[in-house]
Amino acid sequence: MGKLFSNPKLLTAAIVVVAVLLISVAGGALGAAFGAGFLGGPIPLIQLPAEYITEIGSYQLMNTFVMFWLAILVLFFLTFLATRNIKEVPGRWQGLFEAFFEAFIKLAESAAGGRRGRMFLPVVTAIFLGVLFSNWLGTLPGVNNIGRIESVEEFFELKLKKEFNKEGHGDLAKKLKKEGFVHFFEEHGTNPDVEHALEVFFSEHGEDGFVIFSGESGVGFINLGRGEQWKVRLNQVVEAPHDLHDQEELEKFIHQVEQPKILPGVEPDEDQDWTAEDVAEGRVGLLVPFFRGASTDLNTTLAIAIFAMASVQFWGFRTLGFAGYAGKFIFNPIKDPIGAFVGLLELIGEFIKVISFTFRLFGNMFAGEILLIAMGFLLPLIGIIPFLGLELFVGVIQAAIFSVLTLIFGSLAIIAHEHGDHDEEHGAEAH
Repeated sequence: MGKLFSNPKLLTAAIVVVAVLLISVAGGALGAAFGAGFLGGPIPLIQLPAEYITEIGSYQLMNTFVMFWLAILVLFFLTFLATRNIKEVPGRWQGLFEAFFEAFIKLAESAAGGRRGRMFLPVVTAIFLGVLFSNWLGTLPGVNNIGRIESVEEFFELKLKKEFNKEGHGDLAKKLKKEGFVHFFEEHGTNPDVEHALEVFFSEHGEDGFVIFSGESGVGFINLGRGEQWKVRLNQVVEAPHDLHDQEELEKFIHQVEQPKILPGVEPDEDQDWTAEDVAEGRVGLLVPFFRGASTDLNTTLAIAIFAMASVQFWGFRTLGFAGYAGKFIFNPIKDPIGAFVGLLELIGEFIKVISFTFRLFGNMFAGEILLIAMGFLLPLIGIIPFLGLELFVGVIQAAIFSVLTLIFGSLAIIAHEHGDHDEEHGAEAH
């Protein structure tokens, strides 16, 4: 303690650390419970499916797709730096890539029993680097925090389409998507199926909270300090219609959804902190991030898993031939009933590997994203710092697991069923 007070630099650093910690605690969700929370913001929209950003023609651009292609572009750029001027004495980037591929070459050869393991390298290294950069970019500042405003009208459209599809009314979901909210309700609002879907919608989502944005001309932002207590519930700005056959009530309902404002006579709850003027002057909606980690989208991890296992099947058929590889799964049930049963289990196992691949990567990265969001909400400025290193490490581990398991499954696929091993003689025949 004496050294701390005798060293001005250490003392200054300690004071700064303590001050930032106190500001972070007071400015976040913990401080909001005591009337502070001046740095707090609402929790971003968290859902399993990727979020829609904009349309390019008839194509809907999703935020996880943007992040995946950003990862690919970063990888292309680093590859360009490593290969633009190849020298016998490698530079920094060339040396890094050479060390990386040498490590994977040794790993592939040890797994496959010789040089034939090199056939796996293009797929295995592509999976490792693609998953790695996708995971790492998901930890950058601004991911899950910068985005567009999803209006209450869009919220209605998305949830009602899901409700229509769930109830088996896919035709109504298509009409809603094609015609838009206003025109759809003007034409089909009196349909009994639509009225029932609205009843279910308000019962399930009436308490959902929306953010009060500031700004004009379509550019919205969230002021510091407007945390969860500044959220307004759906049933505080839109009243559930009682009779859509009444033209006046139908028009009133459509207007409330298009331009949500605090309903007359509605007062904020005890745990809320807003006024009717706040809503009237701003915009009500949800923050949909422009960027979200690609591995937190189940579709992305499933696509990579299908690619990996399709490659495994290709290697098996290419090396052993159709009869040789199919013979690992198909047996004559009369002559060898046990072999037929085991072969069926192994065939099912190939599909289970796809599921295992998909949910292992998705589960770990989605949980990490939720952790970072939660800590940033509780302790702004410093809450996520201890966990960023952990997420970077988990990103490497998950990329390594995905690629190494692909390598192992590929090595097992090219082993003939009769021998159960992969000696060099068999490897020579494979070539």
